[in-house]
Amino acid sequence: MTLAVDISHRLGDFAVEGKFESAGRLTALFGPSGSGKSTLINLIAGLIRPDRGRITVDGRMLVDTEAGIFVPMHKRRIGMVFQDARLFPHMSVAGNLRYGRWFTPAAERYANIDAVVDLLGIGHLLDRRPAKLSGGEKQRVAIGRALLASPKLLLMDEPLASLDEARKAEILPYIERLRDETKIPIVYVSHSIAEVARLASDVVVLAQGKVSASGPTEAIMQRLDLLPAEERGEGGAVLDAKVLRHDEAFGMTVLASPAGEIRVPKLARPVGALVRIRVRARDVMIATEKPTGLSALNILPGTIVSMKPGEGPEVEIGIDCGGVMVLARITAQSRQALGLQLGSKVFAVIKTVSFDRANTGAGLSVEASV
Repeated sequence: MTLAVDISHRLGDFAVEGKFESAGRLTALFGPSGSGKSTLINLIAGLIRPDRGRITVDGRMLVDTEAGIFVPMHKRRIGMVFQDARLFPHMSVAGNLRYGRWFTPAAERYANIDAVVDLLGIGHLLDRRPAKLSGGEKQRVAIGRALLASPKLLLMDEPLASLDEARKAEILPYIERLRDETKIPIVYVSHSIAEVARLASDVVVLAQGKVSASGPTEAIMQRLDLLPAEERGEGGAVLDAKVLRHDEAFGMTVLASPAGEIRVPKLARPVGALVRIRVRARDVMIATEKPTGLSALNILPGTIVSMKPGEGPEVEIGIDCGGVMVLARITAQSRQALGLQLGSKVFAVIKTVSFDRANTGAGLSVEASV
């Protein structure tokens, strides 16, 4: 499914101009607060009528201001999940879930309530009222309600923003399952690099109401210049890997990646499972010879293919490791002392402990199922 957006809209003194196209399984709208992410998702949902432009979903025209087309929100077959769950307090979890089905004619319903309950792990909550749920449980129920409307597109507007770190960690695996086990494309709003790098197949970057870049997550996450200043330390490479084996003696998991074997803290995933890891540029050291007597366990051979100035004394070095790019941020003094230049053969050195829970997640499966 392809989502194509080309719109402009003004709200008071703030103008949004969004133009992008994505066929990704989970497209993240990323940017700092006030960049226009929520306005753009509200335009896609039909909560706002744009001043100008077109929006199509899988070839179906939802908005065309020149042709006078504006499909109302309730006819767009779009599910929506907000920051707050917005559950009906007088209904049980089961009642809230069933409510989602009422908006779709019976002949057009494809979502199975038992399958959705299993997908989100909420079977034990069905008789509870929202007041008896944790924040993470409420959001899972809200996602379930949206899914049971049998949407053709799911919009998620910062669904984890109101949760603490423990609740975020609880719900992220369910969003990964939603991404990987259904055919429903997702547009996901976030200002968190950790969430975007873990979940997104594609990223649309917004700044001051305009789309500054869009493309695959792996490419966008390496563009540190696109990231908000406070988040640039979180940028770097996103690598897809597979669980090769577990090292029970030392509590580690060994991953097979195009860049080479990578050791991370032990993951609760079976051998052969797909994994996505984020290698932050600030966590990568560079050596001109293969290091010995070093505590860091991940030593990846590669070739320098890019160098550009960073902020202050920093230099951003792009290293081709087996066909994938690893980004390192070092000082200009270190670059000069090591004699680094384009084409230099080097080793990217990464500590195992840098792959904490925020930097590892489920890899994207090849195909999603119904």
